[in-house]
Amino acid sequence: MSAQQVPITYEQMMALFLETREQMREQVETDRKQRKEWEEAYLKREEELQKRREEWEGADRKQREEKKEADRKRKEEADRRMQETDRQMQETDRKIRETGKQIAGLGSRIGEIVENMIFGDILDQFRDLGYEISVRSLNVKFGIKSTKESGEIDLLLENGDVVILIEAKTNLKVDDVRDHLARMEKYRLWVDSRDTGDKRRLIGAVAGTIVAENVVQFAHDNGFYVIVQAARDVEIVPPPEGFVAREW
Repeated sequence: MSAQQVPITYEQMMALFLETREQMREQVETDRKQRKEWEEAYLKREEELQKRREEWEGADRKQREEKKEADRKRKEEADRRMQETDRQMQETDRKIRETGKQIAGLGSRIGEIVENMIFGDILDQFRDLGYEISVRSLNVKFGIKSTKESGEIDLLLENGDVVILIEAKTNLKVDDVRDHLARMEKYRLWVDSRDTGDKRRLIGAVAGTIVAENVVQFAHDNGFYVIVQAARDVEIVPPPEGFVAREW
C-alpha cells in the first residue's frame, strides 16, 4: 500500500454508498418527472392536433354542406327561371295566336263595315246630303302596283258629277284620316294623269266601328264625312254647322 493512500473505512464506504444511492434515486425521480412532462406535453400536443383535425374536418364538412346547399339553391333558381321562361313563352304563344285571330278577323270586321254601308241605308243618307249615287265599287285599286303612287279604296261611290272615296277601319285613328288625305291627293293625280277628261269632284269619307270624338272632329276639320257603325247599322255623323265637304 502506498504511503499516500488512506484506507477507506466501512463507515465511509457505507456513507458513499448511501450518497450514491440517493443521487441515483434523485436522478431516477428527475428522469421520471421529465418523462411525465414529456408524456403530458405529447398528449397535450396530440389533443391540440386532434382538435385542429376536427376543426379542419368540421370546416371542410361545413364548406361541403354550404357548397351543396348553394348548388341546390342555384338548381332551384335555374329550374324556377326555366319554368317561368316556359310560362312566358306559352303566354307569348297564346297572345300571338290571339293576335293572329284578331288580325284574321280584322279584315272580316272591316268587310262587315263596308258590307253594311253597301246594303244599309248609307246611300239614302248620302242622297239626303245631295249626292245621287248610281255606282258603287269595292276595293278599287289605282295607280301602278307596288309604287308609292298606287293605292286602294275600300268603297267608291259614284254619280255623274261626284266620286266619294271611303276608307274603313275597325278603330279609326287620326293617322288613318291623315293617310286618307294623302290617298285622296294620289287618286286625284292618278285620274288626271290618265288624261280621260274625268273632271268629277272627289269627296272623302272615313268609316269605323270605334271612332273617338277627337277623330270625328279632325276628320270634319279636314272636310271628310264620318261614318260610324253601331251594331248592324251605319250612319253618317251629322257634320258641324258650317261644314263644307272638301273637294279634290
